[in-house]
Amino acid sequence: MIPRGAAIFFAVGVFSAAALGLYLAQIVNQVPVLVYRDGPSLTVIPDKINYHSTDLVHVRIINSGTVPLVFSDSSYGFRIIGLDGTTIFAPVSAQIISTLEPKEEKTFIWDKTKTDGTKVFEGRYKIVSTAKTESGNTLEKSVTINILK
Repeated sequence: MIPRGAAIFFAVGVFSAAALGLYLAQIVNQVPVLVYRDGPSLTVIPDKINYHSTDLVHVRIINSGTVPLVFSDSSYGFRIIGLDGTTIFAPVSAQIISTLEPKEEKTFIWDKTKTDGTKVFEGRYKIVSTAKTESGNTLEKSVTINILK
């Protein structure tokens, strides 16, 4: 027979683990929130975190600061990278300097294909945008998404 104290500790442990698991699952699946800040700030927001194989990925790149942001091309620094840092997708863009004014945003749609035209595998990917401030400082923001089967 199991001692009463051991049974109580076991029950509390199982309950605590379940509650913590539910809490962490909610945190992991939350879409980033747009918060405007003083000074330079860049925000990358996908429409959701988990995508099925038929979903399109809609991404908003937002200047959430009070100063203009400068990008080296017309894709506003948008790219998809693997968790190992390898670039999976970068849109074809004109090599012209683009500016995003405060509170201005650009939207991109990714159909989950690589730059070479093949479909990506299920897994985790980062959506990244890189900008420079007028003073020359680099801002890079990213968000991780999941591609499910």
